[in-house]
Amino acid sequence: MMDHAKFAGQGVLEALDTDRLKSLKTARISDSQITDHSVANSFYAQCMAYRTDAFGGRKPKSWADFWDTKAFDGSRSMCNPDADLPELEFALLADGVPLDKLYPLDLDRAFKALTRLRPDIKKFWDSGPLPGVLLSREEVTMATVWHGRLADLTKQGVPVAAQLNGARRQFQGYAIAKGAANVDAAYKLLDYGLRPEVQATLAKTYPTNPSSLAAYNKLTEKEVSGLAGAPQYYDKGFDADIDWWLKNEAAVTKRWLEWARD
Repeated sequence: MMDHAKFAGQGVLEALDTDRLKSLKTARISDSQITDHSVANSFYAQCMAYRTDAFGGRKPKSWADFWDTKAFDGSRSMCNPDADLPELEFALLADGVPLDKLYPLDLDRAFKALTRLRPDIKKFWDSGPLPGVLLSREEVTMATVWHGRLADLTKQGVPVAAQLNGARRQFQGYAIAKGAANVDAAYKLLDYGLRPEVQATLAKTYPTNPSSLAAYNKLTEKEVSGLAGAPQYYDKGFDADIDWWLKNEAAVTKRWLEWARD
């Protein structure tokens, strides 16, 4: 959806006629995820993963614990901007900023908090599988991760778990390119992809999180509990502020790269 906002600003997307999306009536998608040019169909959560055998049975509960390498010893891994937005929000949450007070991000405070952890960051990951590899090899005891990437590891018996307190959500969705040759077909695809039953089936195949609130009613309690969109987790996370990041991503990334080299 962040890319769609960029494309809309460049004038390369069709204005969306939501009357042609009949599934919207039953999908119960948040108004905040329906824009003039795009509509969300799912989201992914960036969160903390940890080895369950690393801390004598204790479980980290917050980003403050991720930063506390005395109580939760071992190396860490965080993402490189080549993979995703810099993880400044996690640094601020670790430093005591409340979820609802994150934006606009206090850059100086965030980088100061990151600097405290820098000696314990063994690797900045630049691809989705890498955090799992580092955790599997016991090269780190905690890492930031795209939540869905943990599913295969747990199936393989790797002792890892996610902590979704303070997870950052980014929505993904559909838009139609301006001047598209098959607009009618595109609307049919969008309408199909927004159906609650379709989103639920996708979530059973891969732990992506439906944007449709109605989709969660079509999943079992066990299936829902494995998703970051489950009710018990959702209010503990936050949506990335797309408008803030669109204005600041380039400058923040430049500063992050300079910081990481120091």
